[in-house]
Amino acid sequence: MKLVAVIFLFSLISVDLNPVSANFFPNISSIPASIIPNGSVWDAFGALHGCRRGVKSQGLASLKKYFQLFGYLNTSYDDFSDDFDEFLESAVKNYQLNFNLNQTGELDAPTLKHIVLPRCGNADIVNGSSTMRSGKSSSAYSANSTIHTVAHYSFFPNRPRWPAEKSQLTYAFAPENQLSDVVRGIFVKAFERWSEVTPLTFVETTTFNRADLRIGFFSGDHGDGEPFDGVLGTLAHAFSPPVGLLHFDGEENWVTDGNFLNGSPMSAVDLESVAVHEIGHLLGLGHSSVEDAIMYPTISSGIRKVELANDDIMGIQELYGSNPNYNGSGSTLNPLTPRGERDTSGAPTHGFALVFGLLSLLLFLV
Repeated sequence: MKLVAVIFLFSLISVDLNPVSANFFPNISSIPASIIPNGSVWDAFGALHGCRRGVKSQGLASLKKYFQLFGYLNTSYDDFSDDFDEFLESAVKNYQLNFNLNQTGELDAPTLKHIVLPRCGNADIVNGSSTMRSGKSSSAYSANSTIHTVAHYSFFPNRPRWPAEKSQLTYAFAPENQLSDVVRGIFVKAFERWSEVTPLTFVETTTFNRADLRIGFFSGDHGDGEPFDGVLGTLAHAFSPPVGLLHFDGEENWVTDGNFLNGSPMSAVDLESVAVHEIGHLLGLGHSSVEDAIMYPTISSGIRKVELANDDIMGIQELYGSNPNYNGSGSTLNPLTPRGERDTSGAPTHGFALVFGLLSLLLFLV
């Protein structure tokens, strides 16, 4: 009964939110200089370098709120003073452990450098439990039995997933966002990253309130208890099955063609990279401590990262099984982009390509 109430509440939230017109740019050079920030909203944390337990320093209160937001401090913690107490030290150590840093408990340079990176707004620790760093045995489920690795993927509490009888999921965009075909096409490709390795398929619908997955771009406090913070900082967040809500920060400078070869990378965020990550949350995956994994929580501005790592594939296949056409290296119809290469072809894929071709033929005949 409580779950039904929560789902109903989030359904109401998704209707009442006020989407914004997001910032989309084809490439870095097209971003106006006037809206490029000097740095991340968290850059002020750099002044805390060297802080450790027992120290009092201005700005530690804000850092405590950061750690509470991402689950490293309990929700009941309320000492937001500038004192570096034992709870903050424990939070720092857990953060360092999750992100493969030396567990000093001190705000050293590597730790602070990582803290200020743009990231997913979903917490790394939920209800006091984190599995980002937990290594499962090499016998963990994988469609490719020739790969032997320690897995670090994780799930939401109680492992929520979409029911087996619902292998086709519908998704819709908030009508108020008025997204272009280019932006919508990016989501087609992002969803295909996951359908290539699972039996799941994804179909867009125009009925927003009845779609399984509802996507929108918002700014600031948008009614779900997780306000966005402007350029950089938190980029997006998503809710686990069966809620199906995916929210992006509309104030980010979203790049749509994945081209980061020209111009400064400051503030430019690749839309497809973030979309692939957040879709993993929509399907039930939590965060991973594997830096190459899509489900790793942070991504630097100016970086394109759209390729599922083996850790992502093992995790999603443990929930849903494998796509029958998946052979461990991508389907034969639409191979996965080789790791380290940029997928900048922009070519329409599968159903979209068929529709595009038919429309082109129709126009030619007319």
